[in-house]
Amino acid sequence: MSGNGVPEDGGTGNNIKDATGDTGTSAENTSKISFFTSIIAVFQFFTILPLGSCRDYEAFPRRLYLSPLAGWLVGAAGGAVFLLFMHLNMRIFAAAAAAATIMVLYGFNHFDGVLDLGDGLMAHTSREKRIKALTDQNIGAGGTACGMFLILLTVAAVISIPAESVFFALIIAEVAAKYVQVLFLVFGRPLREGMFSYLHSFAKRRFAVYALIICLPLLLLPIAPSAYLGAAIGALAVFFVLKGLSYRLFGGVNGDITGAANELTRLVVLTIIAAIAGLPADIGAALII
Repeated sequence: MSGNGVPEDGGTGNNIKDATGDTGTSAENTSKISFFTSIIAVFQFFTILPLGSCRDYEAFPRRLYLSPLAGWLVGAAGGAVFLLFMHLNMRIFAAAAAAATIMVLYGFNHFDGVLDLGDGLMAHTSREKRIKALTDQNIGAGGTACGMFLILLTVAAVISIPAESVFFALIIAEVAAKYVQVLFLVFGRPLREGMFSYLHSFAKRRFAVYALIICLPLLLLPIAPSAYLGAAIGALAVFFVLKGLSYRLFGGVNGDITGAANELTRLVVLTIIAAIAGLPADIGAALII
């Protein structure tokens, strides 16, 4: 899944051991994959963190509902970088550094999905040409422009959020983004055979519930309820709009689209939180701290 560090032809993830060619293991082998191993595999799949030897490839897809854990870690890392530079009174640089930290930790793999999706959206005349542009290794003007807009708007959204809330907002945005990816893996229709279809073959509908449980501790963060509601609505809007658009234009979903969903969800959630914070003082103060 190229949006997640894996090419659509079925290559490997960032750090996990490649599959052997069989899309499933025996029940006996599966039972040997510990929960802890799956957690490590999640971080190896989504991030560039050096976490030792590569885990069994199926340790991730068989528990892909653990994906929001990566959002917790990456969001907190981005928030920590923001706080570091805020102590130096570098507000704009802090916002840019936080966004850069998050993208670097993902190895720019989700960002690559935005570039590919941008090219696919800008292609015209036929579905076949759109799919070719989506899956082509080259980056065109459409992908370049979409990537630029994404970065600029993301940094602008972070700058627009009250400094004391940015750390928590980044965590909320990243966890929500990972949850949307789980929704795509569970409910998305594969565009063609590849890494997305491979991961999708392991997905169960109950995974969406399990992943949501991992997201629930977000409610303990010191952010007003309206911000949570806005973030939830924004994340679901990205899922349904992008899913519908992908079905209409491409006929299904692949890793590029799922990777782009991560970046778009982050942007939408941060923008919504920033918009709530930008309301008139008497209203905004009651909505977000």
